[in-house]
Amino acid sequence: MKFKNTEMQTIVPTKVVGPICIKNSDSIENVYVPMATYESPLWYSTKRGALVSMKCSGISVFVHDDGMSRSVIFVAEDLYDALSCKGWIDNNRSLMSDCIKSTGHHVSLNDYSTEIVGNLVYLRILVFTGNASGHNTATKAADAVIKLVQQNCNVKYGSISGNICADKKNSNINGILGRGKRCFADIVIPANICSTVLKTTPQKIVELNVRKNLLGSILAGSVRSANAHYANVLLAIFLATGQDVANIVEGSQGVTFAELRETELYFSVNIPNIIVGTIGNGKEFDFVQHNLSVMKCDAKDPNSSKRLATIITAAVLCAELSLLAAQTNQGELMQAHLHLERKRLT
Repeated sequence: MKFKNTEMQTIVPTKVVGPICIKNSDSIENVYVPMATYESPLWYSTKRGALVSMKCSGISVFVHDDGMSRSVIFVAEDLYDALSCKGWIDNNRSLMSDCIKSTGHHVSLNDYSTEIVGNLVYLRILVFTGNASGHNTATKAADAVIKLVQQNCNVKYGSISGNICADKKNSNINGILGRGKRCFADIVIPANICSTVLKTTPQKIVELNVRKNLLGSILAGSVRSANAHYANVLLAIFLATGQDVANIVEGSQGVTFAELRETELYFSVNIPNIIVGTIGNGKEFDFVQHNLSVMKCDAKDPNSSKRLATIITAAVLCAELSLLAAQTNQGELMQAHLHLERKRLT
């Protein structure tokens, strides 16, 4: 059978979940979230967490950093030239910044760092890219930086990507320095809400988070990560909003924290690598535009990509909370999947 090289449509079931009550320093609002997934229980689990947010005072969400990384490799003649190159880069931040700004209207330098291996110089830049997720913007900036460094140092081109970006791979460096938007969210839940909505207790969720997310992740050798299923929510919203879904590799890193406060549950998520945009490749489809409009993420708003990351973070917290609650009760998780996903044979 021969296949023509034609564009085809792939359909992923999508539902709008919510509302989720989200608050930040100057506002509080109820937000609906489109989620595309074949794992149908995810909709209902996220919805249960959203209900908790509505019955409490909402989920507080913060975006702390915002920058896309790209790393390049320079090849020097020897270690002396490599060290000289590193010294020039480290001492010429203003030139580096001006060079990067010249590559686009919405790009600027956040930070950079260098590493040396033998005669190889690795340079990792982190740039602000506006409402774009920033892959191409960062690469364009890196191309310009390569030429600038070559003009001032005795080095040759090695690669436009040296793998310490680290693009679509799990790494310590992204967990430490961030890639995309570093996001935090938390909520305080009274014991009666845990009982009536989540069918569990604050104490049980705290104990399970330690045993599963923290100790279990240590035993598994997880890389700066201790969570139950961040990737599920990231993939569902990425698909619905035209994102590069391979970035859930970095995005799945993060730490869930739970603490008992007298009779209340304090619950939070920390996600250092949410890579999303409201403009650029993948945003031209009608369904993507519709889903972004549902979340009021208008690309004309300079903060729309930040808003999208905020909503994703809140949805992650909702789903993480609901799954952990389910797993405190023996058999509940499997019964939910059987009820929602298995169809009776006739």
